[in-house]
Amino acid sequence: MVVSNHSGGTTIPDVWGFAYAWYRHFGASRPIHPLAHEIVTSTRTTARFFGRLGVLRAGRGVARDVLTGWGRDLMVMPGGDIDTWRPWRERYQVRFGGRTGYARTAILAGAPIVPVANAGAHDTLMVLSDGQRLARWLRLPELTRATVWPVHLSLPWGLAIGPLPHLPLPTTLRYRVGAPIAPPPLHPGEEPTDEMVGDLDAAVRAAVQGLLDGLRAEAYRRRGPLGARRDPRAVAAATAATAAAVVAGGPRVATAVPAHLDAADAAAPLEAAS
Repeated sequence: MVVSNHSGGTTIPDVWGFAYAWYRHFGASRPIHPLAHEIVTSTRTTARFFGRLGVLRAGRGVARDVLTGWGRDLMVMPGGDIDTWRPWRERYQVRFGGRTGYARTAILAGAPIVPVANAGAHDTLMVLSDGQRLARWLRLPELTRATVWPVHLSLPWGLAIGPLPHLPLPTTLRYRVGAPIAPPPLHPGEEPTDEMVGDLDAAVRAAVQGLLDGLRAEAYRRRGPLGARRDPRAVAAATAATAAAVVAGGPRVATAVPAHLDAADAAAPLEAAS
């Protein structure tokens, strides 16, 4: 199970970039199935289009079938709309929104979780507000299971209100893949406890945030304050996550998913230009 933060609004450039790199590396012999919000598959046209790409409607039953029944890789972005529409100023912060179903599924399936962080997709537009208060006023959580109604600056709209797709501004999509996190073992017939789920979720969130801190520090080194806000604490926190890559010769640019997705033992950078 690949678990990542989510960025870039409804256009989801982070997913397109990762999928491109994945299939360029593995080819069609190792498909990956991203889980999507039900709105993505709510019409016949979108359901057919995304279904042909391997996208599945998010659900614990479906996720477990992919991992155990099909024996295939699964991509989960637990934060969903809360994460992909977080304000631009919070682009280097992970927002899972308390959603832990992925952790429970991983424990039940006995599937290791590979943490992935992405950055750059949130620079294809500027989210001013996620509009959670507006969404509650419009009763969207009850009507559509959506919790945001964002306000953003994007092309071609200019100032836009609502989760409208946009034309991405040119940017570089950057990824870091971490070491797999093994779920706690279960005895036959045993169900995961809330403590097990919470501990695994906390470990995954911490891993993704650490990778994201590394991407932030890397952006600062490359572009200065315009690439990432000058924050010594963030740079210090990212040092441990990037040390291995620096010792090995510094970040490398690649358009392939690192081979240690099979057996990861260190964080590695990955980039794809858009």
